[in-house]
Amino acid sequence: MSLTAESTDIRPFRVAVPENQITELRRRIEATRWPSKELVTDRSQGVQLATVQALARYWTTEYDWRTCEARLDSLPQFVTEIDGVAIHFIHVRSPHENALPLVMTHGWPGSVVELLDTIGPLTDPTAHGGSPEDAFHLVLPSLPGYGFSGEPAELGWGNGRMAQAWAELMNRLGYTRYVAQGGDVGAAVTDAMGRQGPEGLLGIHVNLLAGAIGIKDHLPMESEQERAAFDALNTFMTDGFAYFLEQTTRPQTIGYSLLDSPIGLAAWMLDHDTDSYYKISRAFVDRAPVGNLTRKNIVDNITLYWLTGTGASSARWYWEFGREIAGGQAPPPVRVPVAFTTFPGEIWAAPRSWVETVYPGVAYFNEADKGGHFAAWEEPELFAREVRAAFRSLR
Repeated sequence: MSLTAESTDIRPFRVAVPENQITELRRRIEATRWPSKELVTDRSQGVQLATVQALARYWTTEYDWRTCEARLDSLPQFVTEIDGVAIHFIHVRSPHENALPLVMTHGWPGSVVELLDTIGPLTDPTAHGGSPEDAFHLVLPSLPGYGFSGEPAELGWGNGRMAQAWAELMNRLGYTRYVAQGGDVGAAVTDAMGRQGPEGLLGIHVNLLAGAIGIKDHLPMESEQERAAFDALNTFMTDGFAYFLEQTTRPQTIGYSLLDSPIGLAAWMLDHDTDSYYKISRAFVDRAPVGNLTRKNIVDNITLYWLTGTGASSARWYWEFGREIAGGQAPPPVRVPVAFTTFPGEIWAAPRSWVETVYPGVAYFNEADKGGHFAAWEEPELFAREVRAAFRSLR
């Protein structure tokens, strides 16, 4: 869909992937040149051969993209141009009249696909064990350079610019009072919204303490929980962040592989964090999914990246983020109430003391009993309950 530079129109959007692209995808998977098996029994050398070969078999023999396409097209999807970039978003209004508008942001290597199973619980809580007072009008944008959104053609699309785009999106939709939520990249964008404090934003909820990376040596390390979180963060930054380092420094270089090889793309996306990797591996190797991390859901997300050709453009956010960190400038204080949920399988499960270091006077804090980095994807009902609780006092 093309929009003029001056357009602020909001236009309907439908997914329509030509059949020849799906045929070409299968051909490329079947033509994969496989490496030899890793020389260790864990993921310490990277994504394991058995996992990716099981994924490839499923992708070529059982998987049907059209099911995902039909699901997306059953939802109200739109596109609008903001600051020169076409922004795709899903907009589901609650059947409950007094619902609170919520803009919720995915991360990398996620997409709107990881949020789809939260739509029902958040927009229609009465059908999922909640009450009408907990309902949300839900806006799920695709980040610039991700999914069906356009690719930025210039530098500067970091957290702050994305946050401003989301505020403009909510304004265009006529929402004068709203809240924001995010995990992973979405947590960083939502954090930026909280610090910008646009008119109408009542509060934010995040489930990754992204700011911990830049201040890890200044975080409390006295309790056992704090030391465990510090060890996890240290492990990530020394042994677990190959993708992070590559994308913050050379997103274009890895982009050639991500655009040329579907198996290269899949392996790169799976090699994100230890907890989610082993859960995803179980889904393919043992056919024993954890929560909502099923084979179909995982391959839906990978296929979306492949069909939209966004492997390189999505990675460029990390390049922008890396320069923000290197700048070393302290961010402005958060200007709205902050809610935070720690999920036990997160890359670093932030204790309350860490959250209060980044967000003094945090308005809501809870430690969930299950779930990991992809909390909304893995445990959508639990995640929805957390979002309801986080914003209940702001209605």
